[in-house]
Amino acid sequence: MDVHGRIREILAETIREELAPDQQQLSTEDLIKALRRRGIIDDVMKELNFVTDSVDQELPSSPKQPVCFTDRQSTLLKKTNIDPTRRYLYLQVLGGKAFLEHLQEPEPLPGQVCSTFTLCLHFRNQRFRSKPVPCACEPDFHDGFLLEVHRESLGDGTRMADSTTMLSISDPVHMVLIKTDIFGETTLVASYFLEWRSVLGSENGVTSLTVELMGVGTESKVSVGILNIKLEMYPPLNQTLSQEVVNTQLALERQKTAEKERLFLVYAKQWWREYLQIRPSHNSRLVKIFAQDENGINRPVCSYIKPLRAGRLLDTPRQAARFVNVLGYERAPVIGGGGKQEQWCTLLAFLCRNKGDCEDHANLLCSLLLGYGLEAFVCVGTKAKGVPHAWVMTCGTDGTITFWESLTGHRYIHKPANPDESPVAEQPKPLYPYRTIGCVFNHQMFLGNCQPSDSVEICVFDLNDESKWKPMSEEAIRSVCAPGATTSLPPFPPLCASTIDASVTSNEIEMQLRLLVSEHRKDLGLTTVWEDQLSYLLSPALASYEFERTTSISAGNEEFQDAIRRAVPDGHTFKGFPIHFVYRNARRAFATCLRSPFCEEIICCRGDQVRLAVRVRVFTYPESACAVWIMFACECAS
Repeated sequence: MDVHGRIREILAETIREELAPDQQQLSTEDLIKALRRRGIIDDVMKELNFVTDSVDQELPSSPKQPVCFTDRQSTLLKKTNIDPTRRYLYLQVLGGKAFLEHLQEPEPLPGQVCSTFTLCLHFRNQRFRSKPVPCACEPDFHDGFLLEVHRESLGDGTRMADSTTMLSISDPVHMVLIKTDIFGETTLVASYFLEWRSVLGSENGVTSLTVELMGVGTESKVSVGILNIKLEMYPPLNQTLSQEVVNTQLALERQKTAEKERLFLVYAKQWWREYLQIRPSHNSRLVKIFAQDENGINRPVCSYIKPLRAGRLLDTPRQAARFVNVLGYERAPVIGGGGKQEQWCTLLAFLCRNKGDCEDHANLLCSLLLGYGLEAFVCVGTKAKGVPHAWVMTCGTDGTITFWESLTGHRYIHKPANPDESPVAEQPKPLYPYRTIGCVFNHQMFLGNCQPSDSVEICVFDLNDESKWKPMSEEAIRSVCAPGATTSLPPFPPLCASTIDASVTSNEIEMQLRLLVSEHRKDLGLTTVWEDQLSYLLSPALASYEFERTTSISAGNEEFQDAIRRAVPDGHTFKGFPIHFVYRNARRAFATCLRSPFCEEIICCRGDQVRLAVRVRVFTYPESACAVWIMFACECAS
């Protein structure tokens, strides 16, 4: 427990005993020997717990997993040992200040639910999350993260990396600050790329920084707060570089990146001029070459996509589509009226917030489908009433074109109508909601639609035909969008396994709903009798609904109907109402259910021998995304 006290006592004792009058100095080695002799060091080593966020990696790129320090309560997290033959960067967040938006926040009382800040980090395929701290003007962050630094790409991961090797590792530490309110709603507060290599030029390989976090979207020029950060190389560096060498390297990288970006901009302008020369009306098409990220920085759209492998967390492309569909949908917040505020998010910010706009969903789905080896593209165009929209398209080897709606998980086969056929001929009515298409792109290609009409119905997706699709040079795209091409590209994080316990969460929501239903009926002067067996019989239906969403195949319905017929006595009526949510707030779900007249009829059922049932089933997906199915049912004498 009181390890510092014990160390002090032993050191004092050692100095008294071993310091002869003629000897003025005891070396560090002598003191450590004394501590080891009394078993202190062994005790401390036994007590240290290193735990890691459970990132699913199919084939770990190194035998060691990323680690971070945490308190003893996190029993869920895996323990790991520090490998003394590797280099680590120990990043400590030691409090924040000047979060002025929370200047008036009262101190939370013990046990009181309050809004919290959580810091999420990503560095070289490792992900970490801090403990949530109450929102305050000076939030009390005290977390340490052990980031592994090694060159897996050069195959010398087993050799100890020296300062010069590490200076060439340009990956930043991406930090995302999330605020969670008392209802569990998340907001993106800040997204920051930390340049950690200053530590290589600092004395003893230890340095302290203050990092000013800027807001996101329309507030990207406004400071939201300051974090105190301490960086330390572990094990300590034998020789540090001079600060001048570090600064020169960073300046060179910035210069190279700026030059590549300038050349790409020149090329993009030239491409756009040629595109407009084909037809002046192209000016109004949605051909999106650049998009702003959460920090208000313009980046080529191709850089938002990269083939992404989900390890063992998702098994099929359709399951990936379902996962993207259960991540929440939220348009970028805008102050005041006017058009849609555009903000494409980096993947880490989207995943940590667990919700985003249609472009974020489409970019993630396209990346996952590319990871499954499909030829996938993001399409930019409009839906009904000219609302801008983004969706995903895959091209089969047989020429089949499939549209994937990332917000709903629906898939549509595209059969182009023939504009030259006689108007009397029966044209297939499209089922998809898309009206026009301006361009398609993925991580390697960008194509502008140059067909006479940009209507999706008659669009031909022969992407190799340059009279229909004007391509951008793949080499130009590679120069700014290939991994490692420029230092300004945010690295793609791996997906994390879900931390939600499906059965516990299902039970909690079900209990809360039972309470809410009983209270609601009590207000109406009705008593409530729960039928546990009937509740249990609703489970197979909920499982088959989710199975159908993931696979488009319906199964197991006959058994469910048979069980219900046997359970409901003669002369009684059964009514059931299933509904699906992507959030876990029981009160909010209940309020939504009551808006449906059919569900309200079940919950407020009056009559003889009324028995009620409710069943909740939570299906978990990576990144604490989940599909929540609820079914209310009642049986009563007809």
